[in-house]
Amino acid sequence: MFNVSDRFVGLTKGEARLSVSTQLTILDKLRGGDRRSVGRSNQVVATIRRQPALFPALIDGMHHDDEVVRMRAADALKKLTVMNPEWLQPFKAQLIKLAARATQQELRWHLAQVLPRLELSRRDRVIVVAVFRRYLQDQSRIVKAFAMQGFTDLAIQEHRLRAPVRRLISSLTRTGSPSMKTRGRKLLFQLDTSAVPCHAPVAR
Repeated sequence: MFNVSDRFVGLTKGEARLSVSTQLTILDKLRGGDRRSVGRSNQVVATIRRQPALFPALIDGMHHDDEVVRMRAADALKKLTVMNPEWLQPFKAQLIKLAARATQQELRWHLAQVLPRLELSRRDRVIVVAVFRRYLQDQSRIVKAFAMQGFTDLAIQEHRLRAPVRRLISSLTRTGSPSMKTRGRKLLFQLDTSAVPCHAPVAR
């Protein structure tokens, strides 16, 4: 179980004193049913928005023995960090390591959306690119589609990746499944019309 660190962005020391029992309560809400449903993950999202100190429980949930909990924790984490990507940064190493060894398809496609939200060093980016290349070999069309999206998100942030990623997406758009071709056309348009944002993570 990951304990909340005082390093966690945006938390006071008082907020960081989170009990293990509270984290377990969050994970209990993610149990039950099967992988076809997000269950009560949206309730968990609402709770953590009110109490950000609970966020690390989701990192723990993504390492859980129960694949349903892993999937729903990843879903909640993805939704929460759309507006709060800085919450991910204290857990960067754990997330990259998890993405590299994950075999569960739902975990892979959520991580493909989350990793580009991190501030990545050049070394980190090399690792993430290798992870996304492996995801393109996954049997799941959803994993492949989100790996394509992950590549595009990285390329929008890092201009040196734009040319090779554009070639990759172009190739997948020609040779991939119908859903990959549709996604690829949208991503090519996104690459061609997006400027490098001023808030993009900077390589170190």
